[in-house]
Amino acid sequence: MDPQSNQFGRSQKIVIVEDNVSLADIYKTRLELLGYQCTTAYDGVAALNLIQKEMPDLVLLDLMVPKIAGDQILETMRKTDWGRNIPVYIISNLNESDAPAGLREMGIEGYAVKANLSNNQLDELVDSILKPADQKEDVVLETKQDEGTIPLGNHSA
Repeated sequence: MDPQSNQFGRSQKIVIVEDNVSLADIYKTRLELLGYQCTTAYDGVAALNLIQKEMPDLVLLDLMVPKIAGDQILETMRKTDWGRNIPVYIISNLNESDAPAGLREMGIEGYAVKANLSNNQLDELVDSILKPADQKEDVVLETKQDEGTIPLGNHSA
């Protein structure tokens, strides 16, 4: 099975909600090269329509988009049957402390500030959310003690 396919064998879908067209295109191109199927929305109204139509495996959501703000998009999704369980990762120019309150309580996968997010980190965060656990590398953390090695557990890379 293709690493970017779900259990049904289809390519995993990502909706990118980003009003900066150039940045949205960079995200889309990078993630498509990794095998994901990406679509973009440049405002909140288009985003909600696209998310409901596509039923993606992940939404990359900017908070400051025209027409309907990102936090309102998330709130609307979480109140619907179709959007309740779609994973959402916030990528914004706002520091999380400056972002609207309650984002984590609405259920997000994480939060990144655009200026601090490298292209490789984008790839890694998407893979960490969408790759099945059996396709992630196991990292075993160990500590040395006088009488041998004690495994601390497996953690996904």
